[in-house]
Amino acid sequence: MIDETKKILSSADLRVTATTVRVPVYHGHSESVNVELNSPFELSDVRALFESSPGLIVQDDVKNSVYPMAITAEDKDEVFVGRIRRDFSVENGLNLWVVADNIRKGAATNAVQIAQELIRQWESA
Repeated sequence: MIDETKKILSSADLRVTATTVRVPVYHGHSESVNVELNSPFELSDVRALFESSPGLIVQDDVKNSVYPMAITAEDKDEVFVGRIRRDFSVENGLNLWVVADNIRKGAATNAVQIAQELIRQWESA
């Protein structure tokens, strides 16, 4: 997870702490993600950014027990995010709960989306 994150974000110096927890689900990765941003932010801006991002579904209503769960992400292409809150352990910290079906999003859907983007770039060249 650590090496993959650095590779995906093209940041060899990125400081990452990761813990893997195995639980009995058919498909799915669930991650508690802590991020330290470069500048102050408003949670409403973060939420608006997530809500406007294609392929991302915000499920974040703690009062009504609405948050991402592996069972609800199963067989879906989208990535689900919730529990969006400040991480007070670092300056400009953000904490999220992120869930996705790793078979669909992690493999099949990503391959299709990469192919679509390559075709789009080729056609516009």
